Amino acid sequence: MFCIGENGLDLAKKLGVNSDCLLKTANWLGSLLVEAGIQNVQAVLLFGYHGKLIKLAGGIFHTHHHVADARQEILAAHCANLGLPTPEVQAVMSSPTADAALKHLRELDAATGSTWVAQVYGAIVQKIDQRSMAYIQAHSDRQVTVGSILFDRDRQIILQSQTGASILSQVC
Repeated sequence: MFCIGENGLDLAKKLGVNSDCLLKTANWLGSLLVEAGIQNVQAVLLFGYHGKLIKLAGGIFHTHHHVADARQEILAAHCANLGLPTPEVQAVMSSPTADAALKHLRELDAATGSTWVAQVYGAIVQKIDQRSMAYIQAHSDRQVTVGSILFDRDRQIILQSQTGASILSQVC
């Protein structure tokens, strides 16, 4: 389980994940994913803050904000692809942070009874899993199953991919 930063590591421990399965990571996720392939790791669970991991859905595997930062663009693209009305997509795109965009979607869901958070983040975790597996394959010629779990600034899990849930059940 790749725990993104201290928050990810701390939350994983609180969830009861076996400490032997935990690896605290930083911004160089691409290199770590490739090394997992080279080391014949069978499965990796990416566990971290949504504003960090969302970059993988856009194909950005070095996640430091000085290297690349397309969080709102990736969120807005997923929103538009799922049919969120244009003014709402624009609000997501113009949000100053990923948390502000998530807050906007949560407020929209609360006000309208919609499920945009689940739809958008469901698409994002699937894309993170797909892009991560493809990245490993392309750079190590190995196949590794990748799942993901995203949490917010309050350390509340937003969503987990189906693969992420399966891997989590194996490490708890």
